[in-house]
Amino acid sequence: MTALQMATTVLVTVTLVGVALGRWPWLRMNRATIALVGATALIVLGVIPLEQAYRAIDWNTIVLLFAMMVLNVNLRIAGFFHLVTSHVVQLARTPRRLLALVILVSGVLSAIFLNDTIALMMTPFVLDLALALRRNPLPYLIALVTAANVGSVAAITGNPQNMLVGISSGISFVQFTAALAPVALAGLVVIWLVMIVVYRAEFAPGRLEGAAALPPQEYRPLLRKSMIATALMLVALVAGAPIPLAALVAAALLLISRRRDPEHVFEEIDWGLLVFFASLFVVTGAIETSGLGQGLFAWLRPWADGGPAKLTLVSLVLSNLVSNVPAVMLFRPVVPTLAEPTVAWLTLAMATTLAGNLTLLGSVANLIVAEIARRRGIHLSFVEYLKAGTPIALLTLCLGVFWLSR
Repeated sequence: MTALQMATTVLVTVTLVGVALGRWPWLRMNRATIALVGATALIVLGVIPLEQAYRAIDWNTIVLLFAMMVLNVNLRIAGFFHLVTSHVVQLARTPRRLLALVILVSGVLSAIFLNDTIALMMTPFVLDLALALRRNPLPYLIALVTAANVGSVAAITGNPQNMLVGISSGISFVQFTAALAPVALAGLVVIWLVMIVVYRAEFAPGRLEGAAALPPQEYRPLLRKSMIATALMLVALVAGAPIPLAALVAAALLLISRRRDPEHVFEEIDWGLLVFFASLFVVTGAIETSGLGQGLFAWLRPWADGGPAKLTLVSLVLSNLVSNVPAVMLFRPVVPTLAEPTVAWLTLAMATTLAGNLTLLGSVANLIVAEIARRRGIHLSFVEYLKAGTPIALLTLCLGVFWLSR
């Protein structure tokens, strides 16, 4: 191993460990800045030239992620998520029905509007609802976030790693959904059953007590416009239009406005996530150009080519070590060389997503829910989450392996 390869190994390792931890001690850095600094260092050392670093970034994935963020921000401003939660309040009559509605709404919406967005938008409403009804909010919060993760498996638009898989593989929106939606739907049922068993006292038969009314907060003109743009995007995706283009057109339509300053939309875009993605593309590109990729990919290939069960196992481990998006990026150069690349891509999307339910630290959505609850004085502990999250993750992963191994 040359001195440059040794330096590259150290830099890549330090970067991925930082990404896994989410921060470095004594430094005010997050995953985005850690990935960006690591990518910049690799460019400065000459591991990957600047022009090649630009080419290593998958701009289709970046554009798709950006466009979905614009769509989600407009839906939030329009009051869409508040409106949906209000309907849940009206329909809930018993604790078990409320649980089922929270799981169903969270899972279905996450398939279209990103799991992190659903966790961010719905958590305050679910907290308000549970407290107003004098219920323990923790089971509903765990159900909300595990359903958001499981539901996002169903579509390319469900989460960032699915977007990466969809763009990298060339699998169509319809083909992806047809393959993984059954896993997501069965997974939502699993969540309901696990929550009923783990929290028997909370979900004992009986009716809800207390009033819980959410005042209307929707802005109807923007709500109609946002729903039309979303519907047009879905029609275009089903018709086979390029996925990034369909999302970008929907976002562009929503930015045509006489009343709203676009700065209000751009202020709510998660620019850090876009920087994180772009930087990780450069880091994985550097692994390939440095020659280190040959050894890494040779180690990964037997796992990737061993069928859904073996690939799911290594994806579960990698996703909880370095996070789900880096795990997918590490497999990107390997999967196209396999005997059944389509099955491998789908397995990768399924496994890296469902693995996020294993622990409280397994996905960004989990951390979002825990942090919002903490600000409201509700403590969702690591151990409390494990009681339901771990069995949900393991059972849904087994379901996914069974379905994709047929």
